[in-house]
Amino acid sequence: MTLMDSEMDYIREKINREPNALEEGMLDVMFSEHCSYKSSRPFLGMFPTEGENIIMGPGDDAGMVSITDDLALAVGIESHNHPSAIEPYGGSGTGIGGILRDIISMGAMPIALLDSIRFGSLEDEKSRYLFEHVVKGISDYGNRVGVPTVGGEVEFDDSFKANPLVNVMCAGLVPKKDIVKGIAPNVGDIFFLMGGTTGRDGIHGVTFASEELTSKSEIEDKPAVQVADPFTKKKVLEASLKILDTINVSGVKDLGGGGLTCCISELVDKCGNGASVKLENIPLRESEMTPYEIMLSESQERMIFVMNPKHVEIATEICEKYEIPSAVIGEVVDSDNMVILDNGKPIADLPANLLADPPHLNRPTKEPTSSKRYIKVEDTPIAETILNILSSPNIASKKWVYKQYDHEVQIRTVVKPGDDAAVLKIDDKTAIALSCDCNSIYTKLSPYDGGANSVAEAIRNVVSMGASPYAVVDCLNFGNPETPEILWQFKECIRGMSDLASKFKTPIISGNVSFYNETEGIKINPSPVVGVVGVMDINNIRTMDFKEEGDKIILIGKTYDELDGSEYHRTIHNLEQGKAPKIRINKEIESSKMILELINNDSNDNCDSITAIHDLSAGGIAIALSEMVLSGNIGAEVDISNIPIDTEISPINKLFSESQGRFLITVKSNVFDSVMEKLGSLGACIGEVKGTDLIFKEKDIEIAKLSINTLKDSYYDVIEKHMA
Repeated sequence: MTLMDSEMDYIREKINREPNALEEGMLDVMFSEHCSYKSSRPFLGMFPTEGENIIMGPGDDAGMVSITDDLALAVGIESHNHPSAIEPYGGSGTGIGGILRDIISMGAMPIALLDSIRFGSLEDEKSRYLFEHVVKGISDYGNRVGVPTVGGEVEFDDSFKANPLVNVMCAGLVPKKDIVKGIAPNVGDIFFLMGGTTGRDGIHGVTFASEELTSKSEIEDKPAVQVADPFTKKKVLEASLKILDTINVSGVKDLGGGGLTCCISELVDKCGNGASVKLENIPLRESEMTPYEIMLSESQERMIFVMNPKHVEIATEICEKYEIPSAVIGEVVDSDNMVILDNGKPIADLPANLLADPPHLNRPTKEPTSSKRYIKVEDTPIAETILNILSSPNIASKKWVYKQYDHEVQIRTVVKPGDDAAVLKIDDKTAIALSCDCNSIYTKLSPYDGGANSVAEAIRNVVSMGASPYAVVDCLNFGNPETPEILWQFKECIRGMSDLASKFKTPIISGNVSFYNETEGIKINPSPVVGVVGVMDINNIRTMDFKEEGDKIILIGKTYDELDGSEYHRTIHNLEQGKAPKIRINKEIESSKMILELINNDSNDNCDSITAIHDLSAGGIAIALSEMVLSGNIGAEVDISNIPIDTEISPINKLFSESQGRFLITVKSNVFDSVMEKLGSLGACIGEVKGTDLIFKEKDIEIAKLSINTLKDSYYDVIEKHMA
């Protein structure tokens, strides 16, 4: 049990007695960090959650965004970090299963998955093993269910060696009139359990996720990892949507962390009702399971529908058609309690609100002492540096990952993995862009700027595709919240995210917090993973690849002396030091709005004068240009003396600084003057698309020249060689 003495005292006061063993187990999972958010809730209130296009913010299994007059997009994101550290294939697979069920619970058909994953160095054998099997778990599950994995990100850093991060984002379509919620509003309605059977897997999964890993976790905690079953999930998905299409249900919720205890208590608590649960009616996978095991099991692929008893026969027939078990396991009652009955005998009787809404904790925060150690580095040769950074697993092509995913299924994917964001067709007029981003080093060095920059980068990625950002989802991965310095990081990160999201008017509509990501004192770099949904006219889609010789290359935004926290520092000098690039919120908004204005003007003029767009992030200008050259298989000539700067900086700093709020665009020469007039001081022409080399000059002096083939040799097959 992980309940603290103070929590046990609170429980005794609320129920006026000592809880029995089953009740204590139920309370233990619901008071866990994973279910209760008891350490994070005092800070999550900073997030903006309402906005013009928002139908539903935090509080249900997913957020809901209006994307057309008739359609909404359900969006959610979850972590499955600890299970993936112990059993990477099953852990990542059940992570996919869980987020798919969250989307189905809103009445939506899942149309896209994105994965944000982090591991130790690929030089480490264990990290390679975890990486290989996490990717395979995501691939096998998504491919078999028939939902495309269309984007994501991968990071390799020693801080994730013992604690890999597996965060999964999902989006689903639903007609606005068919949206459902996770509620049980009507006394007399029944709980209709369908899907997989209940077994002993995943017991104490949420408490396992709310504790630090140890060197013994791989053996001792394996039973807490759920068993993935994508074939059952496919049937559950189709049967669930059929039930929703056929029956006017009152509510629906998936069984994830906390199992039946969590699902039912949260359903009824939202409406001030109670629940009566008949234990003997629950379909079991294993014989002689105890009430404790049944109520705490986190077996996968299970859903509960709340419906009028008159609809049970139809729902049962649908489940029989899809060959999945179903049963009526209880009803909504006119009380405040959740009662568990075993053949008519009450064996647990607890206030639903006590289970579903435990008290939060006001843990102390403390700003960590900053290291005064700072290593000055010598500038390195430019051409050699570009090639070395391109061959870093953090920058190099991720084709080894996404070639394992079926990103074509459902035939909506317009822009495939490898660009700034994925783009999916919704109808003949509308498309959506989805991105998933994080910079863990920034957040380690400067939590406020790191959190804000994670949101800003995800927004820039959808803007680069031509989409207006509508909403944000987040998955916040941190160490032990009982450590004041860790919780200070968390608070400052949320403050930065909130400020950026508020100014951009992109509410944070759903999310997840994953604490205790450390093993025996080794902490992960704090990792606020941010997903953004953007909506666009399908004719306005842009991509990063250079298109035609003669196109002018324009840099939007100013470059500052900001190499600290950069990929240049990490890859070339093996350093994580100093302060992260500063967030300049007004400049971020100005540059993004300018990009969208240029695209909209382009569309109004019925031409494609803006031929390529790419945001600047890890690796700075040099790496962004290299990626555009590689994508288009056309060279470029760039004069770095034309890069707008704040103060005089070296060529290395100009090329590899990671100052935020910047974009590279290319425009046709015949509209160059009008675009530059529109940009004013915000933009500068730094070069031209031409030839078969990437050439950097400073005024008339050539300082680096790299052929496309040389760039390809560094950028491609890097991960493949490690995984061979």
